[in-house]
Amino acid sequence: MRLCIVSETWSPDINGVAHTLSRLSYELNRQGVPVDVIRPRPQIDASATGVNRELQVQRLALPGYSDVQVGLVKPATLRRFWQQHRPAVIYLATQGPLGWAARQAARQLNIPLVAGWHTNFDHYCEDYGVTWLASTARRYLRYFHNGCALTLVPTHLQAKSLKQQGIRGVHVLSRGLDGERFSPAYRDTQLRQRWGVSEHQPVALYVGRLAAEKNLTLLHESFQAMREVRPDIAQVIVGDGPGRAQLEKALPDAHFTGFVGQEALARHYASADLFIFPSLSETWGNVVAEAMASGLAVVAYDHAASAELINSGHNGITVPAGNSAAFQQAAVDLCQHPADYARLGRVARLRALEQSWMGIAEQFLHYLHQALEAHHAPASACRIRPS
Repeated sequence: MRLCIVSETWSPDINGVAHTLSRLSYELNRQGVPVDVIRPRPQIDASATGVNRELQVQRLALPGYSDVQVGLVKPATLRRFWQQHRPAVIYLATQGPLGWAARQAARQLNIPLVAGWHTNFDHYCEDYGVTWLASTARRYLRYFHNGCALTLVPTHLQAKSLKQQGIRGVHVLSRGLDGERFSPAYRDTQLRQRWGVSEHQPVALYVGRLAAEKNLTLLHESFQAMREVRPDIAQVIVGDGPGRAQLEKALPDAHFTGFVGQEALARHYASADLFIFPSLSETWGNVVAEAMASGLAVVAYDHAASAELINSGHNGITVPAGNSAAFQQAAVDLCQHPADYARLGRVARLRALEQSWMGIAEQFLHYLHQALEAHHAPASACRIRPS
């Protein structure tokens, strides 16, 4: 089995897709599966880590958001690469121009395709004021994914939604968590002192991009309401993006860190007490699992990773997706009850530790073999078992 992953992003990029793909490739390498990668040329000249070989293609940064990029390449370039280094299966982690070119080249070479659903494009259309594009995007995505043997999504709710939209061969592949990297053991007294809090003062944390799709208005309103009932609460925001300047004006007392490295990130999680995450744009949301593993009480919508991992009232708090009043009230209520958020955080870690990257990689490999077998089976037998 030789796998080629096609993606717009790769480590050390700081986002959920890059993290997921890097962990999958690492675990597959441990199981003897060589992984090639095709990706846009990074901003800083560097080779991808943890892969057998790579092909870098032209990079185009999105206007106004240079951290997000797409790759541009002709299908003929990809055909030549795959003729020299033919993979058994290709995993498309992007449906953008790079993914489309790869889909064309792979079909011309008769190489089986597995696609991942890593981004909710129709939701982004709403966030950026182009809702009229949402139906066109859904039609394109249906056509794109139905040209692949399987489509892998992180949650059962997402799988149900895509099946209802007419996408075939949808299977659930969850996301893993490194419970040693993210742990309450990294709680840092000195870091909390820099935030100006004692051991018994609460710290509310947000981690993620600072952009429109992350529902920053509700984050601002919730943090503001929490401070009204707990004036001593510290609020820490880890991440960066085009919405940062506006949020800094709205929350002048909050601590803004920008992006931080993995080691520092683990200390930031463990040194907080509550994790406030109002986004509805995630397909999964690694930060929710990382916060839970770090022993934090999470307040989130009943969506994506939160819907899969949180039993509300037992190991975190979730509210119905889109109910902003309920979200804000849940955050306000929880920050006033230290015993409750401490209890929720302890149980949250136990649930997060069930998400093993080794097990996720084994399931991923099973799906790759399934796609390969279906590709080579007689047409009458090409029926992939439902998930």
